[in-house]
Amino acid sequence: MIEFLQSHWWTIAITLNYILALIAVVTILFKSINPTKTLTYIIVLLVFPFFGLIVYYLFGQEYRKNKIFNKKDILNNELIQSIEDKLEIKPEALTFYEAEAEEDQIRLVQLLQKNDKSPLTQYNDVEIIINGENKFEKLFKDIESAKQHIHVEYYILKDDKIGTRFLELLLKKADQGVKIKLSYDDVGSKISSKMKRRLTQSSIEHHPFMPVLFPKFTGKMNYRDHRKIVIIDGEIGYVGGINVSDTYVNYPENKKYWRDTHLRITGEAVFTLQVQFLTNWNFVSDKKIELNQTYFPKNKTETITPIQIAASGPDTDWANIMEAIFFSIVTAEKYVYIATPYFIPNDQIITAMQVASKSGVDVRILIPDKSDSWIAQHATNSYLEQLFDANVKVYRYKKGFTHAKTMVIDNVFTTIGTCNMDYRSFNINFEINALIYSKEQALKAKQMYLNDLDDSLCMDYDQWKNRGKLERLKEAYCRLWAPLL
Repeated sequence: MIEFLQSHWWTIAITLNYILALIAVVTILFKSINPTKTLTYIIVLLVFPFFGLIVYYLFGQEYRKNKIFNKKDILNNELIQSIEDKLEIKPEALTFYEAEAEEDQIRLVQLLQKNDKSPLTQYNDVEIIINGENKFEKLFKDIESAKQHIHVEYYILKDDKIGTRFLELLLKKADQGVKIKLSYDDVGSKISSKMKRRLTQSSIEHHPFMPVLFPKFTGKMNYRDHRKIVIIDGEIGYVGGINVSDTYVNYPENKKYWRDTHLRITGEAVFTLQVQFLTNWNFVSDKKIELNQTYFPKNKTETITPIQIAASGPDTDWANIMEAIFFSIVTAEKYVYIATPYFIPNDQIITAMQVASKSGVDVRILIPDKSDSWIAQHATNSYLEQLFDANVKVYRYKKGFTHAKTMVIDNVFTTIGTCNMDYRSFNINFEINALIYSKEQALKAKQMYLNDLDDSLCMDYDQWKNRGKLERLKEAYCRLWAPLL
């Protein structure tokens, strides 16, 4: 028997591989997921023995239906429910907003409210912040003034120069009696054991999101917490694209200029951010939170800036942010200006952009000239011809790397957050965006976008279509992996 196994080990191994691969293929087919994604997995499983099984294990298992991230306990809490009920604007009670808003905006508000309890909050002040150095200057001042609690949730948190300043400030506030909760993604973040011990000794509660054994080798592991949230005393909230790492701050010694966008919010929308943070905390800490009214203080903001906080992830029945982006594009009347570092869209977003452009809407998209990922860049390039065919204007940012995730439409609507225009953000990762229904903020976001175009090159389709066959082959290959990126 042993001799038989030794002499036929490869045949046995390859047979076992394809038995498991066929089981995986049948499982995928029964899930009725996106056909492109289905085909990608089938090709990988059948054409690449052993490697295909590893890819499927790491990326292909779908837990959305199983609700492995169950929010029920926290969302059923009486205090949380009362806050949400108080904030939610019922369809028949939108009178305060109808005078300023278009019908399509009201429909978008209602769409999100039905999808995932995203109340429209009206009393808010919001500031759009350009780049990490400006964000951290403001954030550190707000943290210095914290009196009761600081809640932090980041995809990337490193104890490099800016990260150490950030964590030292948290340690200082903890020593002053401020209660601090810190959640960080285990794949994206890198915090030394020494720093973790110091956090624990200072009574800062800290937990990694879904720990993995080998973070360096699991950079695209499914179901990562891609959000960037800070909440201070339940009154000030930060959300956007800027993580805690030196990469996001334009230090003189940095080799690459980093263009990013973030938001500072005061007002009722902070309550919704708080709900999302506490829901995540309930999961990462694996213990019931003792809620109190200090998490939701009386709102002091009197300025009216309608904002919805849209969250999506494996724990939501609907792809809330993607649906909001799709709806906004197809209902645009004048222009759609999009900025994203990764453009690997699904069919719905491509179709929405094509239809809007062909109907006379000025559709523009700003992407990096050079991505920080070889495969992502070529996958992005594979979609550009579809945009050119519909007269969508494509700009490449030349000054550095643009990591901003923004969209502004018709001088009335802006969204800024953590969600990229790719499969992973739409369907797999935990993401969060602020949707702002304000002419004032839309005009600011529009001007920022136009300023960025001054540092960009509008791509010429005639030149693009004459690119070499090798480039086209790279694009075709990388596009096969698009649903997994």
